[in-house]
Amino acid sequence: MLRLNTVAIMVQPDRPQETSPGKGGGVVFCIFCIFCDDAVALYHQFVAQGVQPEEPFVGNNLWVTSVTNPDGHRLDFESPTDAPEETRLPDLRR
Repeated sequence: MLRLNTVAIMVQPDRPQETSPGKGGGVVFCIFCIFCDDAVALYHQFVAQGVQPEEPFVGNNLWVTSVTNPDGHRLDFESPTDAPEETRLPDLRR
C-alpha cells in the first residue's frame, strides 16, 4: 500500500486463489499512471521518506516520477507542465 495524507492505493490480485508463485502472483504486470498536482513535489516527499523514486523527467507535457512497489509494479505520478520535453530535474538546477 502507498499512502499520502488521506489518499492510498493498493495493488492486489483479483482472484487470490489463482495466484502464481513469485512476486506479483495473480496480477498481470501493470503501470499505474496517477495524475497529481505536482509530481516533482511528490518526488521530494518520497526521497525525504526513504523511498527511492525515479528522477523526474518531462514527457508528453507532464512531469513524471515513478516508484516500484515490492511486487514489481510501477506507479507513475504525473503532473502537467510547460517545461520542454525531456527536461530532467537536474536541468532546472542550472
